[in-house]
Amino acid sequence: MKKLLEFIKNFNDQRDWNQFHTPNNLAKSIVLEANELLESFQFNSEVENKEKIQEELADVLAYCFDMCIQLNLDPIDIVYRKYEKNAKRYPAEKVKGSAKKYNEY
Repeated sequence: MKKLLEFIKNFNDQRDWNQFHTPNNLAKSIVLEANELLESFQFNSEVENKEKIQEELADVLAYCFDMCIQLNLDPIDIVYRKYEKNAKRYPAEKVKGSAKKYNEY
């Protein structure tokens, strides 16, 4: 992960793009790229074009990682911490096999 974050940081530094990669702009870019990913499933729930999905997912992840860089956050740490919270909200013995929200079970 560290190597990937350094790669993204260097890529943007070499192009002087950090001036555009504010958290506000990155949040917008994440949503826009996520919409492009969703477009792959617009008329079909099946995976039809795995290459396009792969490219759009890479865009979403890259912008998320870039936001972590800009905010000095460790992406692995924040995901683990979120799952720790989710484990308390959604205890496996209570929610297994259910799609209900934590306040509905």
